[in-house]
Order: sequence, then structure tokens, then C-alpha cells
Amino acid sequence: MKDLLFRVGTDENVSYNDVIDPDNLNASGWGSNEDADEELRQLFGVQKLMDYPKPVRLIEKLLAAYGEDGIVLDFFSGSATTAHAVMHLNALDGKKRQFILVQIPEVMENVLPHVNVETKKRVRAAISFLDGIHKKHTICEIGKERLRRAGEKMDVEWNDKKLDTGFRVLKVDSSNMNDVYYGAEELTQDLVAQTEDNIKSDRTSLDLLFGCLVDWGVPLSLPYTSETIDGCTVHDYADGALIACFDRDVPESVIRAIAARQPERAVFRDSSFADSPAKINVTEIFKRLSPDTDVRVL
Repeated sequence: MKDLLFRVGTDENVSYNDVIDPDNLNASGWGSNEDADEELRQLFGVQKLMDYPKPVRLIEKLLAAYGEDGIVLDFFSGSATTAHAVMHLNALDGKKRQFILVQIPEVMENVLPHVNVETKKRVRAAISFLDGIHKKHTICEIGKERLRRAGEKMDVEWNDKKLDTGFRVLKVDSSNMNDVYYGAEELTQDLVAQTEDNIKSDRTSLDLLFGCLVDWGVPLSLPYTSETIDGCTVHDYADGALIACFDRDVPESVIRAIAARQPERAVFRDSSFADSPAKINVTEIFKRLSPDTDVRVL
């Protein structure tokens, strides 16, 4: 590829911040691994951070050749060059491309015994950088930090535009619900007490919220806010597409406040209610104030 594509281009005066001409992709060059190293150095202040990084300009040219808005999927996202290119190209031509990155959170120390001396230097430089910002030693953390810094840089460079440089990080995990595989003859009083709460103890309210979104088939990229009502945290996803409260012993005032907004869906957890009559009361409140809301209890 390096032998076939111009690094600088036929017009050496063209800036990388100029709009790409899809009818003349060679005009401003395709970039190189050296350019990619320099892009990372400018963002992270570290020389030679990644092994064989891709230049942003190369990915931008490929996207510009396609021309349309759309969702760009990168199954081996590495240092997040693809997402960086999507955000930068959107800033250049005003389009609204989106990206999905997928990356296994491989621990960097695990690759050291299997790489050459030069790559070890880069991996150790990345580990040292992550230590400096108090992050885990995974390539995912490099990608996330790159997008934060690239977004901040573009917001400064294009301060006259309202750019969308935000992103959301989701992790694949097992169910939020406890696994209960006991036959009746195996149950003891202690086991019954342990299964009183059917949600795994290490799950946060956001884990529960996004688990509900997956179950309902709601897109995971929509706006999200949270607020405190009478001491309880209330989550509002996509302006009422789903409102949830996963606190324990939720007072009736909070239930009424949620129902008054007439959300499309409402979710609570079993422990949000003191007893069965309290659950029945919730059903009655929604029947009166928001009869079309789909109410569920985890």
C-alpha cells in the first residue's frame, strides 16, 4: 500500500483540514505509518505509542469514497483510528456518520513475551502512559483516551461548529440476573435467603438500565440523563422512551413523578417495593396517570 498510495499527494499545499474531493482522492495524499505515529504523538505526547498505526487520512479517504452517511463498523478497533477518522471527516464535510468499535480488552503485559524488541518498547510506552492517567493496561483504554483528546482538539479547531464528538462505551457481559440452578431437594433456608434478591450483587443501576434496553430492542446510542427525585436516582433514556428507578424502597412520590411524565416504558427492581401491596399500588398509579406505559419489575 505504501508503494501505491501517495503520502503527501499531488498538491503538497493541501491541508489535512481541507475537505476531501471524492473525485480526486490523490489530491492531498493518503498518509503513512509515520504520519500515524505523529498523530498519536500530538495527542498523547508519547513517541511511537502503537505498532503499525493507521493514518487518519487513509481511513478518511476510504470513507469519503463511499460518500454517504452511515454506520462504520470496525471489529478490530485498536487505537480507535477509525472513530477518529469518522469524527474528523464529519467535521470536514458536515455529514453525520456514526461508528461502532469492537475490541477485546487484552491486557498489554500479556503480549510482551510474544513480540519483538521494537514492539516491546511501544507496549511499555503505552503502559507507562496509562499509568500516568490511572487507567487499566488495555488497548481499549488507549482508544477511549484518543477519542477524548481528539474530540477536545476538534472542538477547539472548529469552535464555530457544533460537533458531535461524544461516544458511549459498552461491555459484553453475562446476564444481570442471578443464576439459580437448584432442585427442590437441594434448597435450604440459607439458599432461599441468598436468592431473595434476583439481581447479581456487582451490578450497577446503569448495568440494569442498558440490560433493559437490550431486552426491549431500544437503540443504545440515544440520549440519557439522570436526576434525583426525593432521594432516589431516576434514569430517563431518550426523553421518556424508558424511565427507570432501581433504588430500594422507592417512595410513592417518586412513582407518581415518573408516571406523571407518561413514559413509553417504566422499570423498577423487585427490591424497590417493601411488599406485594406496594407493587400492586404501583400498577394502580400507572393505570390512573399513564395507562399506556409498559411497566416492568426486575
